Amino acid sequence: MFTYTTLSQPQLAKQSTVDLDLSKLSPLTPEVISRQATINIGTIGHVAHGKSTVVKSLSGVSTIRFEKEKKENKTINLGYANAKIFECDNAKCPRPERFRSAGSSKQDVFPCDRNGCGGQFRLVRHVSFVDCPGHDVYMATMLNGAAIMDAALLLVAANETCPQPQTSEHVAAIGIMKLNSIMILQNKIDLVRESQAREQYQQIINFIKGTNAEDAPVIPISAQQKINTDIICEYITKKIPIPLRDFSSKPRLIVIRSFDVNKPGAEVNNLKGGVVGGSILKGVLKVGQDVEVRPGIVSRDNEGHLRCRPLRSKIVSLYAEQNELAFAVPGGLIGVGTKIDPTLCRADRLVGQVLGEVGTLPEIYTEIQIAYFLLRRLVGVRAGGNGGDPRVAKLTKGEMLMINIGSLSTGGRVLGIKDDLAKIQLMNPVCTEISEKVALSRRIDKSFRLIGWGEIRRGTVIKSQ
Repeated sequence: MFTYTTLSQPQLAKQSTVDLDLSKLSPLTPEVISRQATINIGTIGHVAHGKSTVVKSLSGVSTIRFEKEKKENKTINLGYANAKIFECDNAKCPRPERFRSAGSSKQDVFPCDRNGCGGQFRLVRHVSFVDCPGHDVYMATMLNGAAIMDAALLLVAANETCPQPQTSEHVAAIGIMKLNSIMILQNKIDLVRESQAREQYQQIINFIKGTNAEDAPVIPISAQQKINTDIICEYITKKIPIPLRDFSSKPRLIVIRSFDVNKPGAEVNNLKGGVVGGSILKGVLKVGQDVEVRPGIVSRDNEGHLRCRPLRSKIVSLYAEQNELAFAVPGGLIGVGTKIDPTLCRADRLVGQVLGEVGTLPEIYTEIQIAYFLLRRLVGVRAGGNGGDPRVAKLTKGEMLMINIGSLSTGGRVLGIKDDLAKIQLMNPVCTEISEKVALSRRIDKSFRLIGWGEIRRGTVIKSQ
């Protein structure tokens, strides 16, 4: 039996697959939380409201990594960064200064630097931030990120009126996902007068009435100046519950990124297999484990019928950012090194697929029947001349929608409608389960806009090769 023990980063707790007892693991187990984030927190909101900046102020990591993103100074792909949150163990250390965040590789205990305190900062949470793009044309990417969120930070810029279009659309999206752990960050308070901040605070309160965010705290901050970021740390620790995790089931990871890490000109003998990134929904992945990715390679035969060939491989490495792992648990964003042909992982080609133990993953569907619900009005669209947002028209047979299932975004043609049921033919097959949630979007003007959601009731299964 293959075993593996972490040898790098001596400042962190050691992990080993030797005598690993899954029944004793939890999101706060020292050897887990020391190396891996166990809570996924999304940053959502309108474009340029400070989502990436607040992640960088808490984690020290910039989520804007691609050349196009740097050039345009906006998030296009899902960004991700891990942060540890510490609390001073001296009960007399004042709040919120007793809370602090640092990068994922920081040691788990270090001295408090407040004069005369004498306490120790101790690790209390390890979180992954899922940084979602705020521009309307990247709404599909935001929905992919929402599929793995345990909580959300809603950014609202204090120097603009509330709500802005994507503020409304993102709040509607997390409502569909039944996400209830929400914090609202009133950002850029350093750019407005106190009276303006108070006026916008009331706009925020009015906006969130009747939504999932209705009872969310509103925290005034400046992400750029790091004002009140310690309060964010305190609220994450005290207000966001530790998610219930299933460590004993067969592992399943939802893929939200995939990479080819080889540089041009690399020698054949030095080539590395593809890397998939995502979040484990349940179970525990281990280095050396045999896994498969479904649907895998999708093609058509001579008669035009779809064929799916799952990709089988072995896990050669597990990482949470720069932290080496011997095993990975649910929660947090994980990089899984494999022996898969790297060209199949290049440029996010495996996004929307599912990785897990061989023979344990759900069926692959090409058509689904859903029970659906449409929004009464479009969200994220500015009011027109009639003073109201456009109404959402009924689904029509033959129309094309954008369908989000887990981390998959694909086109879907409506084949039939009866009462609140719709039969949809998917442009790309999906590995999913009955009762999975589905987000529905329709092209309006030049962008796909969220129009409703549904739940899979049944479907047409394609047998894998």
